Amino acid sequence: MDQQTQTELEAAAFRTLVQHLRDNPEVQNIDLMNLADFCRNCLSKWYKAAADERGVEIDYEAARELVYGMPYAEYKAKHQTEATPEQLAKMKAKAGH
Repeated sequence: MDQQTQTELEAAAFRTLVQHLRDNPEVQNIDLMNLADFCRNCLSKWYKAAADERGVEIDYEAARELVYGMPYAEYKAKHQTEATPEQLAKMKAKAGH
């Protein structure tokens, strides 16, 4: 496989992942962190880091909006729930590994 095709396939997979996360806002970031060690905010940071490496100007909030599909504050108000004690305990235990 040539590099261009690989890049296009990776980009398509990323877009599909982002759309899947947008379509399933009931999946909370803390759940993603506890299960997979990454969340929507991580994707936003990785996107910004990739832009920075290539000299492309984008701030973190703009990267977040690309991942969340709306401003982060709006997403939080619509979809983010308070973390349960169980979720917080799992995250704390995981951080200590």
